[in-house]
Amino acid sequence: MKLWTSIAAATALTVFSLSALASDYQAGDLSLSKTWTRATPPKAKAGGGFVEIVNSGSEADRLVSASSDVAAKVEIHEMAVTDGVMKMRKMQDGIEIPAGETVTLKPGGLHIMFMGLNQAFEEGSTVPVVLTFEKAGDVAIDLDVAKMGAKSMDHGHMKHSKN
Repeated sequence: MKLWTSIAAATALTVFSLSALASDYQAGDLSLSKTWTRATPPKAKAGGGFVEIVNSGSEADRLVSASSDVAAKVEIHEMAVTDGVMKMRKMQDGIEIPAGETVTLKPGGLHIMFMGLNQAFEEGSTVPVVLTFEKAGDVAIDLDVAKMGAKSMDHGHMKHSKN
């Protein structure tokens, strides 16, 4: 009997551990993971932030804004190539997170834009950000700082929740 109890406990622990890796932050029907940014040079005035947002609900939500004490201004931006020219623009209406879908903010596409940095982003540290969603509300996250020029970041930190 003890063997089956041990097996059940080990299975439950494994399932819990895997689910913790799947989502770092939870807010309502939204799961946020892969939260990161790049290190910046000491005098840099701007930086970008990245996150993957999964909406497991039956209704769309919308990322309407972002804020952080590390910069004078934080906006939600899109980078796109138009007529062969890379252009960046503020997403005036935010970003829709459709029901049952995943939206990824990543280099070269949708991203969080930090302007007027108060400090450099140092590799190995974290950058605090509050994302505001139309339905899920405010979600405080930390962006892990990868090396300068990184294309992505490996994640292995613990799960956080918004209650």
